[in-house]
This record gives sequence, structure tokens and C-alpha cells, in this order.
Amino acid sequence: MSTADIAATILLVEDDMPTRTFLADNLTADGYELLVAECARDGLRLLETKFPDVALVDLGLPDGSGLDILRHVRASDGVVSRIDPAVPLIVISGRAGELDRLRGFERGCDDYLCKPFGYPELLARITALHERLRRVTRRDLIAVGEIEIDVLARSVRVSGTPVPLPAKEFELLATLARDPERVIPKAELLERIWGYRNSHTTRTLDSHASRLRRRIEAIQPNTRYIVNRWGVGYALRAAAA
Repeated sequence: MSTADIAATILLVEDDMPTRTFLADNLTADGYELLVAECARDGLRLLETKFPDVALVDLGLPDGSGLDILRHVRASDGVVSRIDPAVPLIVISGRAGELDRLRGFERGCDDYLCKPFGYPELLARITALHERLRRVTRRDLIAVGEIEIDVLARSVRVSGTPVPLPAKEFELLATLARDPERVIPKAELLERIWGYRNSHTTRTLDSHASRLRRRIEAIQPNTRYIVNRWGVGYALRAAAA
């Protein structure tokens, strides 16, 4: 068992004191750092300020449903609210019906464990989920010069400053960043991002690229990361011009 090596932080949102105490004591003994909340309000506050690696969320909470926590997390932009929309969420609940489980997954949980459950099973699911997400996150962190892109969280920073982007501008930046310095043809970008084929007259790509360039240059004036090779396509430079 390698949980002590992982040293992950777990948020436990559970209003039942015996369950809360049992899980907190055992997870701490197995090497995890614990954050504990008894209600949805405190759980969301800790998600926004402490950034846990995994959250265990009960559905029946005194001030609302754990489903509200799931929905709030997955709707976060990761910038204004500061909640990581990709944080792994495991529901632990006495609601074992098929419809309850379906609602949990529809709201964005990564796993659903029905009470009563065995502690070894919970521990195995936490370990597997955390390790899987760590591997995915490592693959989906892209740095090009002063631009940092978290593909999983759909967040961008330029020189450490968050830059909120609309969906298509984010996809354009991420596509260019995966292959920096390469001039990607306009037709390829239009097909990959917008699904356009044989569209030689649309100004959609140019408009999005122009707005994206302005957002980046607002953080780093007098630089040019996004380069337009007229008649060919766009590239993202690893060093600002």
C-alpha cells in the first residue's frame, strides 16, 4: 500500500459523526491529509480554499444535497470561483437505488459507493482514482513559454496570471500548444475545432485567433505568441516575438 507516498489531501463532506470520525481516523492513519466538513456550505468553502486531491461527498447533508456540491464543482470555471472543476468526486451514500446512482453520475461524480461499505474497498477506489487522475493531469499540463494550459481544468495562465477563455478560443490555444512552432493549416484547425470542411471563406478562425491574441497580449504587451502565416495557417511560438 503506497498511500503514504502519495500524501494526497482528501476532503470528507459527511454529517454523520460516527462515519466521519471512523473515516477521518483511518484515512489519516493510512497517510492521507484530511479536510472535514459537516455540511455543503463548508465543503464548498474548503474546495475553493484548500484544493483537495479527492473529495468524498455524502448526499444527505443538513443544508442541502451533495448533488448540489457536484453540480457546483463541475460548473466552476476554475478561475473566478477558484474551485477545480476536475477534482475527483466520490459519492458515499446510503441511497443505493439505480436512479440515485444515475443522478450522481449525471451531476459529475467519478465513483459512487453505497453505505454500508467496507473501508478497504473505499481505500482501493480512492487510490485508483487519484492515481488515474494524476497520470491524466500530468499529460494534460502544457507549457509554451509563459503560457501554461491545464487541459483537464480548461484553465490558462500567462506569466502566472489567469486568463479566462471562451470554449473555442481555449480549444484553439490548446490545439496550437500541443504542437508549438508548427504552422497548422487553417483548414485543419477549422475541421478539428469547428467541424468545418471545405470552408475557405469563413472568418471564424481569424476572428477567434485575433481575440485570443489580444487577451494574451493584455498580460504581456508587445509580445507575439500567436503567429498568422498568411495564406497558410497559425502557429504558437515557444518564445514571444
